[in-house]
Amino acid sequence: MANINNERDNFGSKLGVILATAGSAVGLGNVWRFPYMAGENGGAVFIIIYVLCVLLLGIPCMVSEFIVGRHGHANTARAYRKLSNGTPWTLIGYMGVLTGFLITGYYAVVSGWCLQYVWASLIGHLHGDPEYFKTYFTALSSDPVKPVVWTVVILGITYLIIEHGVRDGIERASKLLMPTLFFLLLIIVAASCMLPGAEKGIEFLFKPDYSKITSDVFLGALGQSFYSLSIAMGCLCTYASYFSKYTNLTRSATQIAVIDCGVAILAGLMIFPAAFSVGVNPDSGPSLIFITLPNVFQQAFAAFPMVGYVISLLFFVLLSLAALTSLMSLHEVSTAFLQEEMHTTRKQAALWVTILTAIIGAFCSLSLGNFDGLVFFGRSLFDWFDFITGQIFLPMVGFLTCIFIGWFVPHKVVRDEYTNWGELRGKYFHFYIFLVKYVCPLAILIIFLHQLGFLNE
Repeated sequence: MANINNERDNFGSKLGVILATAGSAVGLGNVWRFPYMAGENGGAVFIIIYVLCVLLLGIPCMVSEFIVGRHGHANTARAYRKLSNGTPWTLIGYMGVLTGFLITGYYAVVSGWCLQYVWASLIGHLHGDPEYFKTYFTALSSDPVKPVVWTVVILGITYLIIEHGVRDGIERASKLLMPTLFFLLLIIVAASCMLPGAEKGIEFLFKPDYSKITSDVFLGALGQSFYSLSIAMGCLCTYASYFSKYTNLTRSATQIAVIDCGVAILAGLMIFPAAFSVGVNPDSGPSLIFITLPNVFQQAFAAFPMVGYVISLLFFVLLSLAALTSLMSLHEVSTAFLQEEMHTTRKQAALWVTILTAIIGAFCSLSLGNFDGLVFFGRSLFDWFDFITGQIFLPMVGFLTCIFIGWFVPHKVVRDEYTNWGELRGKYFHFYIFLVKYVCPLAILIIFLHQLGFLNE
């Protein structure tokens, strides 16, 4: 029988807490989704509304998950079970674990695409006219072998990190990956902003045109703020279970939100100056990263092909690192759950999660090809996973968590965690409770209805 260490690990430093948790939040949602959302929704006005939503919605929701995780000092399902005293509120935790598990599977597919683009950049395959890049991505996403292989590779890398535990695995990797990510981001931002005509892209990001504000812009920013912070996926709750009793939850949430917003804005500065420099529209949508940008970098640095090659390579390395930091947190949600609920070792739990999510990822990837058996009611299996988790589970778990913390958990328990048992002043505690009881649930309900099409213009 395996020797199981029942003592839970903790993060070893404040820096480790911030970088690991920020790594959970900083992912493809920032580097991929945010730029195309900003491009489609007016640039600067979208950013302003997004930042306000992070402050009023994101931070309180993040603190709520931190409170549950640290108080429970256990995996997400058990943490909710401890606070709910066996009531049906326990189901929130299980929903969070399930959501994180399902997202891990299909998110690994997109992460695998990033690795393929790194490889293609290294061997010089990413060159040609705009139609070539479109054909390349279509061929890659529908290929029955390559994406599956890369999905397994990125999950294998994640497993090697997770199996080493919190301090030696997640924290150590975060201390390496996050500074590298920031360094690469700054290099590409500098290169992009020095291009001829780049000032138009900078103006697009920072000079608001308030005439572009619509309900869809507002709701899009609201939804982006919710998803980009990894709320309701079990990640924040699981990571908080490794916090020490001295961790300032509100300060940590604020620092993570600032990093998240900073990376998102830098991603815009990385992309739009280069796009405007070569006359590419900023509203290229989800194809911006894999189809539009390789062509943008090639055109922007046409006079210096080697510079264009290096920038393109660094960009996809950056994208892969962002994907990996988020995959680590998603993987850890399920690993912690299996380890503690099934009473197994961390390595065994991590291996099972890797195998199961690789199977999910393989089927999701195959559903984007010519496999009619993996398409249901006009949607591929990949799209169904995205729809069910992103538009149903995430809003539902976030909404229920706010109701749970705001209305069910005794305020003394919440206040004790919020103030580190009286060590902190808790100056904004009543404002936090007001937001969690009223503002956040209403905002999340609006996101939910919008995602389902009930509030579209």
